[in-house]
Amino acid sequence: MDKKILVASSLLSADFANLERDIKKVQAAGVDWLHIDVMDGHFVPNITIGPVVVKSIKKVSDLPLDVHLMIKDPQKYIDPFVEAGSDIITFHIETVKDPEGIIRLIKNSGKKVGVSIKPKTKVASIQPILDKVDLVLIMSVEPGFGGQGFIESAVPKIQELRKIYTGNISVDGGINDKNAGMVIQAGANVLVAGNYVFSSKDVNDAIRRLRK
Repeated sequence: MDKKILVASSLLSADFANLERDIKKVQAAGVDWLHIDVMDGHFVPNITIGPVVVKSIKKVSDLPLDVHLMIKDPQKYIDPFVEAGSDIITFHIETVKDPEGIIRLIKNSGKKVGVSIKPKTKVASIQPILDKVDLVLIMSVEPGFGGQGFIESAVPKIQELRKIYTGNISVDGGINDKNAGMVIQAGANVLVAGNYVFSSKDVNDAIRRLRK
């Protein structure tokens, strides 16, 4: 199955003092989505941003906002992130007892829904809900910090998932031009790239290399 390869720039690696500048830079370079990591200091050790910042990002870009909730009790925060302008809301399977309930909540808000799994979480944990989600996000680093190295055990998980799932498969963590081909070959079609893109001297070339 051939799918268009999408690049989602992870704003975790952007310069937060110049966020609008960096957003416009990657938008001009042709990225497809903006990936926004929301961390609460509980599910992961770091703390990042909330709905107020998402709302501000929405004002300066018309790219789809791919909002990745790395937080405990994500169902409590769906409405604020919907109102802030999120287009895709992804929750972690490890954080919910009723995944179908949160899927309904997101879909009833008119947004697309994704589910994410950490490196040690098995694909089998999300198999019962695959027909209900628009995207599966496979973490190829331990969630919580940008700039980590790619965990290659993500590749067989992508292959396993692609055999049973026809929707968008996104990979997040340590993605660069050295491993992008590997994950695309395995079946991923959305590449979340932060440090590789924002630390590049030539953003246009970096994004081109990812797609190749």
